[in-house]
Amino acid sequence: MQFAVSRRGLPSAKSFRRWAQAALLENVDVTIRLVGWAEGLALNATYRSRDKPTNVLTFVYSETRPLSGDIVLCIPVVKKEARAQDKTLEAHLAHLTVHGMLHLQGLDHGTRHDAELMEGLEAEIISKLGYADPYAETSA
Repeated sequence: MQFAVSRRGLPSAKSFRRWAQAALLENVDVTIRLVGWAEGLALNATYRSRDKPTNVLTFVYSETRPLSGDIVLCIPVVKKEARAQDKTLEAHLAHLTVHGMLHLQGLDHGTRHDAELMEGLEAEIISKLGYADPYAETSA
């Protein structure tokens, strides 16, 4: 775990480890880094050519086993999304940690079929962790 932002109001490193472990399909060596707006923007611009930060980025460093990589969560973006989606910060961070872990292990959502598989697995894992399905329709 790397905290490049204040830990105040954020779940513990133990929580992030629990969420990451719940999404393990195979052995991985992963660092989870929590960043601010500037670092999130710089990483997304450099690696995805997007001029804004995103909620989660996954970097895979090894195609050998065990896999190795980083999951970067941009805390200001995650907080804004959690408020907009009427979710707790903890629930949204749990979901995005699981999402990043699945990307690290080769899952993707580039096609409708792949998205349905990945989202179904995410919903199952999140439910087992005690959170609501992040893809469930809400009555607004």
